[in-house]
Formats: sequence, C-alpha cells, structure tokens
Amino acid sequence: MWKETTWKKADAMSSQPTPTMAITKSATAFMEHVHLLNEARDAYQEAVSASSTIRRSLDASDQALRSLMTQLEQVVNDHLGEPALERKKLELVKAEATEQAARTPAAT
Repeated sequence: MWKETTWKKADAMSSQPTPTMAITKSATAFMEHVHLLNEARDAYQEAVSASSTIRRSLDASDQALRSLMTQLEQVVNDHLGEPALERKKLELVKAEATEQAARTPAAT
C-alpha cells in the first residue's frame, strides 16, 4: 500500500511540471523587471516633491501679489480718493452754473 501511495504521489508530481514551469517562468520574468517598479516609484516620489516645491512657490507668489494689490489699493484710495470727491463736487457746481445760465435770459 505504501508503494502504491508513493507511486501515485510521484505520478501526480510528474503531471504538474507545466504549471510549475509556468509559475517559475513568470516569477523569473517578474524578477527581471522588478527594477522598473523601483525606478517608477522613485520617479513618482521625485514628481511629488517637484509638485510640492512648485505649489509652495506659486502660493508665495500669490501672497506677494495680493499684498501688492492691497498696497496699490491703499495708495490709490489715499491719493486719488479725496480728489475724486472734489472733482465730483466741481462737476456738480459746473452743472448748477450751467442750469442757472440756461434759466436766466441772456442780456443782448
């Protein structure tokens, strides 16, 4: 009985070389190309780092631009805000003078 079982096991093993060889062949091919996975991972990490650096630079530039715009608005409001009101007052005075001139008859 023992010889029969051993013979059956040996027969079962001899019928499996094709799947075993296929697995070995696939594993060998994978191991030959595993360095590409490492290279891809390294390239991805480098891209993420570059993206982060670019984002920080853009954020800093955006903040600087906002600060400049705020300063420009303050300067414009400080220097042109009051004269603009005075110009409007002058325009109103001129408009009133024109209306009065139109109401009174011309002396000829």
